[in-house]
Amino acid sequence: MSYDLKSAEHAAYAPFFGFIGVAAAQIFTVLGAAFGTAKASVGVCTIAVMHPELIMKSVIPIIMAGIIGIYGLVVAMVLNSKVKRASEGYDLWLGFSHMSAGLTCGLCGLGAGYAIGIAGDAGVRGTSHQPRLFVGMILILIFAEVLGLYGMIVALILSTNS
Repeated sequence: MSYDLKSAEHAAYAPFFGFIGVAAAQIFTVLGAAFGTAKASVGVCTIAVMHPELIMKSVIPIIMAGIIGIYGLVVAMVLNSKVKRASEGYDLWLGFSHMSAGLTCGLCGLGAGYAIGIAGDAGVRGTSHQPRLFVGMILILIFAEVLGLYGMIVALILSTNS
C-alpha cells in the first residue's frame, strides 16, 4: 500500500488547525486579560477605601490588562482571514503555521495577563503606602505588557510565513 504525500498535505481537516489557532489566540489572551483585570481591580478597590484620590492613577494596570485582549483580537482576525477551505489550497503546513501563531499569541498573552494582574495588585497597594513606588510599578507593568506584544509580533510573523 502506497502513501500519497500530496493528498496527505492537502487533507480536508487542515483548516481545523487554522481555526484552532484563531480560537487559541482569542481565548488565551482574553483569559489573561480577565485575570489581570480581576486581580488588579481587587487592589484598586482595597486602596479606594483609604485613598479615593488614587483611584484614577490605580486603573493603569486594568487598562494594560485589557490591551492584552486586543492583541489576541488582532491576531485572531488576521488568522481568520487567512484560513481557507482545503479545496482552495489550504494545506497542513498552513494549518500548523496558523495554529502555532495562535498558540504563541494566546499563551504569551495569558502569561502577560497574569504578570500584569499580580504586579498591578501589589503595585497599587504599595503605591498607596509609598507614592514613590508608582514609577517602579509602571515600569514593571510595561515589561509585563511587552511579553504579550512579543507574542503578537511572533504570531504575525508566523502567519505571514505561508
